[in-house]
Amino acid sequence: METTLYIKNMVCDRCKMAVDKTLRDAGLQPLSVELGVVKLEHDITDTKRTELKGELEKLGFELLDDRRQQTIDLIKSAIIRLVHYRGNRSAVNLSDYLAAELKSDYSALSKLFSEFMGKTIERYYIEQRIERVKELIFYDELSLTEIALQLNYSSVAYLSAQFKSVTGMTPTQFKQLRHKPRKALDKI
Repeated sequence: METTLYIKNMVCDRCKMAVDKTLRDAGLQPLSVELGVVKLEHDITDTKRTELKGELEKLGFELLDDRRQQTIDLIKSAIIRLVHYRGNRSAVNLSDYLAAELKSDYSALSKLFSEFMGKTIERYYIEQRIERVKELIFYDELSLTEIALQLNYSSVAYLSAQFKSVTGMTPTQFKQLRHKPRKALDKI
């Protein structure tokens, strides 16, 4: 019987490798390890689950048992994939994207997310986009125009206005900082 585990704070490929290694070290052979979701070929005992939970927590991950919390984590993972790994290059309707990814009604997802997170899905999406902008500014390989195009902003002015509303500074001011403060994706 295939088992699905939901793991909080998996936000990058290194996270997937760390979780995969933890599972294998615990004697489990994962069928797949994706952001926030692990599939195992067989069910695991309560003892093994408790042991795995402790090992994952040492690495900053959390094994989720609450179905609602699992859904929140799936929403976050889908947005992180969209913004940070798919480049957000094509115009995507966020509500349609999430409804399709989670195979659920967007209004129910939105309500659940707002209740648990204290902010809207849209706000979380904006904050993720701004962190991606910060990352691209930090690398200093693209102009603001190229960043706006890559992240599907309608204009540099719109990107700048949204950046300022989230960070309190313009992208140019951020670029001029000696230390460019960024947030870990799982802290947004």
